[in-house]
Amino acid sequence: MAINLHTGSRSKRRRMRPNSEMNLTPLIDVMVVLLIVFMISAPLMTVTVPVDLPEVGKGASSDADEPLVISIDKENNVYLQDTKLQMSELIPKLQAVTAQKPDQRIYIRADQQLTYGTMMKVISEMTGAGFTKVSLVAETGS
Repeated sequence: MAINLHTGSRSKRRRMRPNSEMNLTPLIDVMVVLLIVFMISAPLMTVTVPVDLPEVGKGASSDADEPLVISIDKENNVYLQDTKLQMSELIPKLQAVTAQKPDQRIYIRADQQLTYGTMMKVISEMTGAGFTKVSLVAETGS
């Protein structure tokens, strides 16, 4: 019985061909890390007006769509997104911005040091102008 040693090595050489497929595992790893970084940093970059929000219970929730944000700081300065406005300019600007989308959700971020009268003035002007989807923003308590 003769054993041919050359056929075994020859068959291994035929099977060991160069792999022409691209390895996607490192690319997917990098993309997942970047996705996590952007998911964490994106909410931090949305609103830059410093406002001390009041705390509420854990039952409050927010929507996933992109609303307009009105911020009022403790000196009664009014901001639409990050643009400072006079109180008299707020309603015309909102009407101009929401002309294409009349049912736009609007969030009001107000400092907890503001008086109740100031908040009611802003809300009554907005509802008088036809804005019905107005919500107040607060921080959730621990």
